[in-house]
Amino acid sequence: MYKRGLVVFLFSSLMLLHTSCSTDDSDYTTLTPEEGEQNLGGISTVINASEEAFGFSSSALTTSQTIDFGVGNSFFRQSWVSSPASTTARDGLGPFFNAVSCSSCHFKDGRGRPPLYEGEVGFGLLFRLSLPGKDEYGAAISDPVYGHQLQDSSILGPDSEGQMSITYETFTETLADGTEVTLKKPIYTITNLNYGATASGVLISPRVANQMIGLGLLEAIPESTLLELADENDANNDGISGRPNYVYDVESNSTKMGRFGWKANQPSVRQQVAGAFSGDMGITSSIFPDADCPQGVDCDEIPNGGDPEISDDNLAKVVLYSQSLAVPVRRDYEDQSVLNGKEIFSSIQCTSCHIPKIETGSTYYIEGFRNQTIRPYTDMLLHDMGEGLSDNAPDYLADGNEWRTQPLWGIGLINTVNGHTQLLHDGRADNITEAILWHGGEALAAKEQFKELSTSDREDLLAFINSL
Repeated sequence: MYKRGLVVFLFSSLMLLHTSCSTDDSDYTTLTPEEGEQNLGGISTVINASEEAFGFSSSALTTSQTIDFGVGNSFFRQSWVSSPASTTARDGLGPFFNAVSCSSCHFKDGRGRPPLYEGEVGFGLLFRLSLPGKDEYGAAISDPVYGHQLQDSSILGPDSEGQMSITYETFTETLADGTEVTLKKPIYTITNLNYGATASGVLISPRVANQMIGLGLLEAIPESTLLELADENDANNDGISGRPNYVYDVESNSTKMGRFGWKANQPSVRQQVAGAFSGDMGITSSIFPDADCPQGVDCDEIPNGGDPEISDDNLAKVVLYSQSLAVPVRRDYEDQSVLNGKEIFSSIQCTSCHIPKIETGSTYYIEGFRNQTIRPYTDMLLHDMGEGLSDNAPDYLADGNEWRTQPLWGIGLINTVNGHTQLLHDGRADNITEAILWHGGEALAAKEQFKELSTSDREDLLAFINSL
């Protein structure tokens, strides 16, 4: 007791001495977190920071939904096989594909990456193909030989469509404290084409698979809320002019606001999932019933897994699974360095696009997702990110420079779950610092302010982002 009392006395005396010598009491202001800010997904937050952190169901699901979540999980994780097969519920792979399962690209419900070596497949990066102009639905025009997506694998028999090839050019950014950061600019080509050349002027848009958490919560945000965040003509003169994408909804045969995908080119989780089954695995559904084969290959002559190959019931369960993955709780949110980083994040205008807090609506079909305060750090809108990140490929209303604001929740656990920190739409950034330094266009001012930060403030900012 005596020793503890002596320590407290000495500490108090030193603090009084330190304070009495100070000429600026603001230097010692204790920062405090906002109440509940650690619960990024509202009641759909899971307290877990392990390598399984992205794989838990929301506690807001009913008992019936939780059972369906489990079935959807099995279809998401298990590999599909080519037909005919004894596993009739999971046959029909291909004939051309990029991955044999959803989890091949979204390993542990997480994030894909660029290939580690030439010819690696199933890692979570794909090439979208398009030509200038728009089709009757406002979508990009597909390549006449290979369609909307290069499929680098195939079932036994036909050759794959071709292979992805990436080389890199490097350049250096220098920060105010003298730190030099080397950035890699990827150069994409297609090699070993087996069904003829692509169209002249074909556009290649690389897309890496994203972590799956919180998708239903993002879908539950009212369209009116997102429109209030939009400022297409920059009426407030802050240099930020986010706008929504409007895309074709297949089932309703109408145009709807885009929410999902790197360019917000999908209107719903359901269409996103069905599109991935079709494009990534060659699995047909009632939404996308036609098999995708390159020009010169008759898909009807290749055995399939039924019409469609995934039933509406099983598709619905995978959709529910994809909507209902819980968001991991923030770590270190009370730490003073993290709280200082949070203030810096706001002061350099990162929150102009990465909106910290949004309310879900009151009508979403999963009742437990209604009226939730969530913290995804996104506005779900398109922003001009500059020529450096441009893929030059329009996607509905999005031009080549525009990308949807990436939600930041879970970003600090990608390395834990997936063993890498490859960020941005194609994984070119090796870490958060590099990702920020690739920002241009509307985000150029924020990037330049980041470069001017002191070493300690920069470390605090990164600590905050890694806490999300």
